[in-house]
Amino acid sequence: MSKLTKNQKLAAQKVEAGKAYSLKEASQLVKEITFTKFDASVDIDVRLGVDPRKANQMVRGVVSLPNGTGKQVRVLCLCTPDAEAAAKEAGADYVGLDEYVEKIKGGWTDVDVIITMPSIMGKIGALGRILGPRGLMPNPKSGTVTMDVAKAVKEIKQGKIDFKVDKTGIVHTSIGKVSFTPEQIYGNAKEFMATIMKLKPSAAKGTYVKSIYLSSTMSKGVKVDPKSVVEN
Repeated sequence: MSKLTKNQKLAAQKVEAGKAYSLKEASQLVKEITFTKFDASVDIDVRLGVDPRKANQMVRGVVSLPNGTGKQVRVLCLCTPDAEAAAKEAGADYVGLDEYVEKIKGGWTDVDVIITMPSIMGKIGALGRILGPRGLMPNPKSGTVTMDVAKAVKEIKQGKIDFKVDKTGIVHTSIGKVSFTPEQIYGNAKEFMATIMKLKPSAAKGTYVKSIYLSSTMSKGVKVDPKSVVEN
């Protein structure tokens, strides 16, 4: 069995095994137990009491994190010429249509989010085989297919993220960076959990939020008491 490193020992001393912390406490702890030399992401994992195989129990949504994600999100806006100037002004990294459709057909997917318009989806539908597996396919439910592309670009740049429960019933996403203050991490986590609560399917029976963990890219998970989310 490998020995614990000095930092792993320090982390073990700070996080009590089996203890569930309040969301506010966990937001502080996840910073204290992260020793990476880079600015690690702060992730949240929520296990839900739903059956994702059933359409009426699918949990999917979008949330605007009040303190942003801390990431530089690369946005491609596929739009008509009359919307290009507004998209660029809103902060889109790449703006255009046919030339980017051809680039994607050639295998280029060096972006984080693609935003487009309903009238253009006919052209983009053919790219589903490439974009789908990478989670880049625009979708009206996530707000990435819209007439107001400039607004969508601005929201994404400011910290809007979309998420959905996976086949095991877990929602996993990043909600910030370790360089954030504990208050910023808490604010983002609280907003994310408030959105999760609003999305509870009426068909879901029993305990809806089974467990919550906060962690950073290379830290152990900090267990959060679900009651602290409901009460705060």
